[in-house]
Amino acid sequence: MFAGHNFQLVALSVAIAITGGYTGFGLAARVRGTRRSRRMLLAGAAGLLAVSIWTMHFVGMLAAPIPTDAVYLVLPTIVSFLICALVVGVSLFFVSIGPDSNPRIAASALLLGLGIVSMHYVGVHGLAGNFAVEHDIRFVLLAGAIAVGAGYGGLRIFLARHGGTRLLLSAVAFGIAVSGMHYTAMLGMRFVPGGHAHMAMDGGLSASPQVLAPIVALLCFLIVASFLLFLVPEPRLQSLPAMASGPSGRELDDPGLADIDGRDRHANVVQPLPLGGLGQPRPARAGKVPVEVPDGTQLIDAAEIRSIRANAHYTYVHDGARERLSPWSISQAEAALDAEIFVRVHRSHIVAVQHVTLIRKEGDGAVVELGGLSPHRVPVSRAKIAEVKARLGLLHGISR
Repeated sequence: MFAGHNFQLVALSVAIAITGGYTGFGLAARVRGTRRSRRMLLAGAAGLLAVSIWTMHFVGMLAAPIPTDAVYLVLPTIVSFLICALVVGVSLFFVSIGPDSNPRIAASALLLGLGIVSMHYVGVHGLAGNFAVEHDIRFVLLAGAIAVGAGYGGLRIFLARHGGTRLLLSAVAFGIAVSGMHYTAMLGMRFVPGGHAHMAMDGGLSASPQVLAPIVALLCFLIVASFLLFLVPEPRLQSLPAMASGPSGRELDDPGLADIDGRDRHANVVQPLPLGGLGQPRPARAGKVPVEVPDGTQLIDAAEIRSIRANAHYTYVHDGARERLSPWSISQAEAALDAEIFVRVHRSHIVAVQHVTLIRKEGDGAVVELGGLSPHRVPVSRAKIAEVKARLGLLHGISR
């Protein structure tokens, strides 16, 4: 069935899946990093992903050598989009409300993958004409497996809150996987003239490929426009970290921070640059970090910070003497601080390498001790042990 495809449209369908995946998962990744507009971000991400997957499917159908008398039944075509939108939205919501457990992610990926492949076959059977459509069950199963794999990878992007180059590479992989599912399914499909013909003469609304083409073109424009808008850096988000380089001990009260674009200080203040910052100047690193004090928000020198810890929706900064709440998320702190000094040793912990006084093996991972008036210990995940050892100049194991 793949022979006879228009390869320009095939390439366009893959590009749509990639750009839609980049924008959709880029929005979705912000859901877990913000305390405001979560529903709007989630709805926007789900809607854009659904539109991009559905549009990719129909661009692929326009690229296929379908019979000349084929038309698209309107009801199955609309239902195919609703299936896609529903499963994407439910999957993103399901993984956004609880812990990142493997069973939860696997169940969401299964739902998402089955929804994507269902959208494909419902859309295919929206074709009507003097023919019947037959499928090779082997390719149906393979397409389903690819769809579930694409869903799992996409949800991992969402949970990892990737940005910049990593998000771009992940979106490329996702786009290739989704389009690969489509063309795998098409490879196992064939049209049988006559026979049990799937006719559109039963009074149902139908549309020819010539009518569908401008609709798909409009959706392509929407996806590309959303992608380009997503690439535009937000000046407020880029400039706020620089505010942290003011005089030591300066306090920022709540009203002052709330006046910035009408948003409160808990809004995201650091976002990764689009496309890994290509064509953008390297952002300045924050010299100070905000922490809460009884009468406002105080800025402390980054050089005084020993560690940063995330606990649910809260972030705590330890300066060697005490631990205080910060309005930044741990991801914002990681993006704003100097990566030569601060390293994320665990999904919930960042440490200043220069203040590490002890490292030792503990279970599958390790722990480091940070010096100061009140020394404290921070866990290191197994995946980060080698990096921490290298940063500390330890080449031959960990002391016990």
